[in-house]
Amino acid sequence: MSTDEIRAIELLGRVSYGRVATSMRAMPFVAPARHIVTDGRVLLRMHRGLGYHRACNGSVVAYGADNFNSGARKIWSVQFTGTAEIVEPTEEELAAFGPEPRTVDDESFEPVFMRIEPQFVTVHELDYSAGHPAESAGRPVELHSTDHSAEHPLDHPLDHSLERHLHHVA
Repeated sequence: MSTDEIRAIELLGRVSYGRVATSMRAMPFVAPARHIVTDGRVLLRMHRGLGYHRACNGSVVAYGADNFNSGARKIWSVQFTGTAEIVEPTEEELAAFGPEPRTVDDESFEPVFMRIEPQFVTVHELDYSAGHPAESAGRPVELHSTDHSAEHPLDHPLDHSLERHLHHVA
């Protein structure tokens, strides 16, 4: 497993939800999902009633998660790209997901589980330690954060090019 894959899995473990993206009838869509990581693969829990799992099953998908709303000074985003397949989770995996939502869009939640076998993993970090984006916008800064990314700094040759790229989008 590469350094980026290890880092991405570690970061993904810090949040519970992300977004899965693929296309359905040639139209792209993004859907929320609960995730856990087992054996280096991402396991998703989605609502069967939306039907998104049918488009994802057997297809290449992207699954992304981030800490954008954490108030942290180090913002990160991870993306796992690979083939998804519908699976039945083990009892241990079911327990790791925790409680299910009661409803989704006013309809009873019915879970469906998909495993993503990652073929590509990306990690991006934005470091605002010199000045938080919320401070510059005149908004209050969240002082409580569960992000510990400073304990594991991203040390990768692409850091500087990513900073330049992300500067254009930040």
